[in-house]
Amino acid sequence: MTAHVRDQRFIDLMSMIAYYHCGGHQLDLEHSMPIGEPWVPGSTCNHLLISLPYLHGPDLEHCPLPEGHARILWTLPVTAAEIEFRRHQGHEALEQLFDEAGIIPTDPFRASVV
Repeated sequence: MTAHVRDQRFIDLMSMIAYYHCGGHQLDLEHSMPIGEPWVPGSTCNHLLISLPYLHGPDLEHCPLPEGHARILWTLPVTAAEIEFRRHQGHEALEQLFDEAGIIPTDPFRASVV
């Protein structure tokens, strides 16, 4: 996980993601999930968007293993407004807004792009 500080909350979020994924909501690229509360206290980001690991480059996405490979995707904290925008305008349109705004994905207090 890439974050601005170490926090037990991030371990809890990773557990939540694994539970959601294994509990019948197979998460994949361009999927999202609500987290029911802010990413960190005071943040407006209360959803996670499954995206490519942009901060780390394409080499991280495809991880070779002795018995095959793993695909590593990124859960980007986003706002409810951004999820609603994506529902109407599409994933690529939202990603374009992130690029245009130059968001810092690890900033829990970033402004919504919509």
